[in-house]
Amino acid sequence: MADLLKCPLAERERVVGKGRAQVIIELTKGFWLTLRRLFSAPITIQYPEEKRPSVPRARGLHRLERHENGLERCIGCGLCAAVCPAQCIYLEAAENTEEARYSPGERYCRIYEINEFRCIFCGYCEEVCPVDAIILGPQMEFSKGNPKDFIYNKERLLVPLKSKGELPASKDAGSRSSSGLVASPMS
Repeated sequence: MADLLKCPLAERERVVGKGRAQVIIELTKGFWLTLRRLFSAPITIQYPEEKRPSVPRARGLHRLERHENGLERCIGCGLCAAVCPAQCIYLEAAENTEEARYSPGERYCRIYEINEFRCIFCGYCEEVCPVDAIILGPQMEFSKGNPKDFIYNKERLLVPLKSKGELPASKDAGSRSSSGLVASPMS
């Protein structure tokens, strides 16, 4: 700028004139773009009614899968909690008994919680699970008003049963364990 002030007046006018011409050219291009788009179809989607399809490998909310017979897939090994870089998974394992069987293995996950507020959706928990119990599903919409609502417990994570909400009948059908879940034998 200091060099421009030392230039003769004619040189200064030539440089400033080029700047003004450039501004006018850029403004004209912008207005032309606006006019072209004004009469074309809008590309905006109306979000709650219309949803953009997500890509196949997108990672959404977690869910715990079940076997076809209704038993939980999770065996409480704790690998998902160990590999989680955000340390947002907490679980406690317990032993299955003959009277109360929740998973086909010796153990089951008594308490399973994921803090979705802390989760970075990296997918490590899904990859490390030896029984494919935890899946990052396609659901991407999970806004809440209270941060405590982002802590998903086992009941919220488990995929609902396909039948009327009952596990397959056991020898002592209807018996409930101390945690309030219906007991079911392994098929």
